[in-house]
Amino acid sequence: MRNERLQRIERLQERLRKQQTDGCMITQNVDLYYFTGSMQTGYLFVPCEGEARFFVRRSVVRAEEESAVAVEALGSFREFGKRLGELYAALFQAAGADSKLRFAAEFDVLPVQQLQRLQAVLPAVEWIDGSLLIRELRMIKSAAELSCIREAARVVDLAFEEALTTLRPGMTELELMSGIELSIRREGHIGLMRMRGYNQEVITGMIGAGEAAAVPSYFDGPAGGQGLGAVVPQSVSRRPIQSGEPILMDIGCCIDGYVIDQTRTVSLGPPSEDLLQAYEESERILRHVESMLQPGAVCEQLYRQSLILAHEAGLSDHFMGYGADQVKFLGHGIGLEIDELPVLAKGFSYPLQPGMVIAIEPKFTFPGRGVVGIENSYAITDNGFEKLTVTREGWVQLHL
Repeated sequence: MRNERLQRIERLQERLRKQQTDGCMITQNVDLYYFTGSMQTGYLFVPCEGEARFFVRRSVVRAEEESAVAVEALGSFREFGKRLGELYAALFQAAGADSKLRFAAEFDVLPVQQLQRLQAVLPAVEWIDGSLLIRELRMIKSAAELSCIREAARVVDLAFEEALTTLRPGMTELELMSGIELSIRREGHIGLMRMRGYNQEVITGMIGAGEAAAVPSYFDGPAGGQGLGAVVPQSVSRRPIQSGEPILMDIGCCIDGYVIDQTRTVSLGPPSEDLLQAYEESERILRHVESMLQPGAVCEQLYRQSLILAHEAGLSDHFMGYGADQVKFLGHGIGLEIDELPVLAKGFSYPLQPGMVIAIEPKFTFPGRGVVGIENSYAITDNGFEKLTVTREGWVQLHL
């Protein structure tokens, strides 16, 4: 992976030069890992040309073992600007007395206080937003990254099938999720799923039965779940699962940092006919979008097609949430984080490219009754797609 990380830095440098930006300061854990292979606390400085350096506060020893780029002990932060000026003397001297250097930083995740500290020690620098630059680089997955996601899909499939053997009336959502979490943890799940969005969190996913699944939440997804209370207002509750009601099992797994995201709909016994029909519409939408998954297809057009199909089915009011809590997307990129680019939504004009990985999740929400739908994760290939999700499809009806 060392060579791959160095190639990532080279691609970043190419884009910095194209945008006439002198350097990039990377501080967020996931981005640090993506470029260096280490998640130790510090600052990765990537000049537009020349050697990148990882300035580490702690642990320097571990960073030296892990990092693909040169590691420097950060030392006093007050001296950080001076040290950069010495190590990159040609870069700083080229700026001259009357002009500032342009450095990019991850404005989407960099705290204002931290940016102000950087501004104080580097007064000769103009800071610009480099978050899109980095997220677009991370949007295209390598063979090694895809291998991790495939393994996560395998583990989730094992956990799903194992969970079905334990599911029974009266079991709480929390009990069902606990079994899944134990299963995937044994197989190497790191114990969390990372999100980039501000104030957004995801646990292992969301399991919701009946009306609990349809309870709206701050979580930016079509199904939030009742949760364990106001302090965790999403995902599972202590509500007992009943016969016949839809059980939405939106679960993920993170192996070696990379996530899979999938949803299946289950019930103990036969469900209501109208909910089953809505579920079948979700599969119809997914199949239609699959037929469009090829390089060059535009992300927002895939979303618009899903809206048309939901309207034709008479289910627009229930598609991807309900009322004011409907979300405005059909799918999202996954990788080191669960909310990566591209997004299948209006305003996202990215054409699909080989190496993109997208979770597509057509779902229908019925307040007071539940949520039904399906979600698969896909890798875009040179001539179409690879379905990374391996779990069986269809509404799974378990016999009582």
